[in-house]
Amino acid sequence: MSQNHSNLPYLSIIMPAYNDAEAVQAFLPKVFAFTKSFYAPINDDTVTDKTVVASCEIIIVDDGSQDDLTQVVATLMSTRPNNTALHLIRLSRNFGKEPALSAGLAKAQGNVVAMIDADGQHPLPVLTQMLNMIAQPDIDMVAGIQANRPHESKLAKTLKGSFYLFIQDRQRYEIRPNAGDFRVMNRKVVQALRQLPERQRFMKGLYAWVGFNTVYLPFTADNRDTGESKFNYGGLFELALVGITSFSQKPLRWISRMGFLVSALAFLYGLYIVIDTLLFGSDVAGWATVAAGIMFSTGIQLVCIGVIGEYVGRLYEEVKQRPLYLIDETISSEKQVDE
Repeated sequence: MSQNHSNLPYLSIIMPAYNDAEAVQAFLPKVFAFTKSFYAPINDDTVTDKTVVASCEIIIVDDGSQDDLTQVVATLMSTRPNNTALHLIRLSRNFGKEPALSAGLAKAQGNVVAMIDADGQHPLPVLTQMLNMIAQPDIDMVAGIQANRPHESKLAKTLKGSFYLFIQDRQRYEIRPNAGDFRVMNRKVVQALRQLPERQRFMKGLYAWVGFNTVYLPFTADNRDTGESKFNYGGLFELALVGITSFSQKPLRWISRMGFLVSALAFLYGLYIVIDTLLFGSDVAGWATVAAGIMFSTGIQLVCIGVIGEYVGRLYEEVKQRPLYLIDETISSEKQVDE
């Protein structure tokens, strides 16, 4: 059995982590076992030896963890397989999963790049299926769709379904529900994602926006070995706001339509008052209607200002041109691939 000693790895695996020391300690050895026995696909008929061990790299992005994740990775680094390099990118603080994924994409050098969660819920056998599919010349990206989410409440499912229904723009691209960050992409897709400069990043939308030939693979997530999910309703709501303001102008269009509707109703009501006064004279009655109308119109104005403010706020973040993330340090194995 021979080994592939190319200067650049064939496979890069990106694992964002935030306070996942225990999960990484349990899951990283499984990833090592996976890369140790991962063979690069060879489409050249002139090559007789088809059992070539692929050179791999694992990139763990520490998104400002406050546990002993660095020590765990440093301890496990010496146990990595000969064909696998290990890199730990420590960000200066917690920037969020989207910037952490972007940091991993900026570091990845593989011909094929895979993204998996550090908590071990993304099954490695499914990753094998994805890598076999991406080896086909007509497939650029393979995305996992979580077919069964028994841990989610009905409220969460309803809110997520409404969000994806609202944000869709099927004439240009489709953001598939339940298609998350568990995916594999070729170098062409990685280079395209690197060209997108925005700071307010909604990765699920960016995957869809770049296009290319994407296929979807249903899977069932494994149970977490340790720890709990870091996402909550507040974090998901903030991510939804980023997604809406980054990929949809529907709220602004709805504001315009609402403004026209309220103006039309106000004009009709004013016309009614004029006609009623000319025909029957004026009286003092109607102050309750006026007060209710003022409160209604004021509430609509505040909602509209709030929606516009969200877009202005995102624009403000973009024009400052601050970096998406800051790296504190990078800890890497001594060699990219052992000789």
